[in-house]
Amino acid sequence: MALAGRRDPDGLLTVAAKKPHGGTLAVVALERAGVAHTVHPYVHDAASDVGYGLEAAAALGVPPAHVFKTLLADVDGRLVVAVVPVDRQLDLKALARAVGGKRAGMAQPAAAERATGYVVGGISPLGQKQRHATVVDASAEAFDVVYVSGGRRGLDVGLAPADLVRLTGATVADVAR
Repeated sequence: MALAGRRDPDGLLTVAAKKPHGGTLAVVALERAGVAHTVHPYVHDAASDVGYGLEAAAALGVPPAHVFKTLLADVDGRLVVAVVPVDRQLDLKALARAVGGKRAGMAQPAAAERATGYVVGGISPLGQKQRHATVVDASAEAFDVVYVSGGRRGLDVGLAPADLVRLTGATVADVAR
C-alpha cells in the first residue's frame, strides 16, 4: 500500500488521519486520536548487527538520541513499558523507582510479544494489545519530535513527546543511563 500524505520541507511524510496507513495498531491509534505524526517506513536489514534502534536512526537520518526504543521489564511481577533513547541503556533500578517498585528485570522476549501484540524489534509503545504502566525517559522532553517504532520492524513514527506521554498514560522520569 502506498503512503498518502503531505511531505514537509525535510521530506518527512505527514499522514492525514483519514485512513489507517502503515497497517499497524500503533499508526491506527495515532490516527484515531487525531495526533499529528509522521510515518517513516524503511527497509529493515535482518543481517544488520547494529540493533533495531540504531538501524532506524541511520535510516531516518536523525541523531540516535531522538529515536526511542520500547522495552518491557518485569517490575515486582508486573510488566512495565520503558521508552528510552536507542543510544542509551535502561536503568532498571530507576525504572522500578519510577513505578513504585522494588525489583526490576528485563521481560522475556516471548512475554513482551504476547503482552504487546508486536514482535521484538517492532514493539511500539502505542496501540499495544494490553495497557501497561509506561515510563518515558525525561530526555524526550528536550525534543520537538521523537521517533518510536510504528509497530513493525522497518516502520517508525515521529510525534511530539507530550503526545507520546498522553497517549500512553506515561510517567516521565530519568530511566536511561
